[in-house]
Amino acid sequence: MKIYELNEKQIIKLPIEVVFNFFSKPENLALITPSKLAFKILTPTPIVMTNGTLIDYTICLIGFTVHWRTLITKYNPPYDFVDEQIKGPYTFWHHIHTFKEIDGGVEIWDNVKYAIPMGILGGILHFIYIRNDLKKIFSHRKTVINNLFLNVQNFEKIKTVGELGL
Repeated sequence: MKIYELNEKQIIKLPIEVVFNFFSKPENLALITPSKLAFKILTPTPIVMTNGTLIDYTICLIGFTVHWRTLITKYNPPYDFVDEQIKGPYTFWHHIHTFKEIDGGVEIWDNVKYAIPMGILGGILHFIYIRNDLKKIFSHRKTVINNLFLNVQNFEKIKTVGELGL
């Protein structure tokens, strides 16, 4: 089984607790997932994240609805958590979310290791389509997250200015 890897980094200029809190709510996945995937959480909300939390949802891949179940195998707020696919489109999916305090904000790291079913055909599909599609999905997420947190930063600035009576 060939294991592929995707790494993404993003910096958000807010406290680590604020950023981690957003990512620790699976309901927020719908906000950052491209609409073409028709992401829908099946697990009753609100979902409490802990070690052992199971999350069921569906996505639409090339016109087919796919049931995806993930298990939170590590939960270490506000520094990291890991979700692993139990059921879904991949043979293997291991996603590490890491949050590191840096000067003026938080560095977010996504490390995804995954394997594609269907042997050689899956490898060809990965080369032609899947790899680039995953990059586009994470690029979309990055853009949406930047916009969401920029609005939070603007809100905080407005709130602070308002408190100062300016």
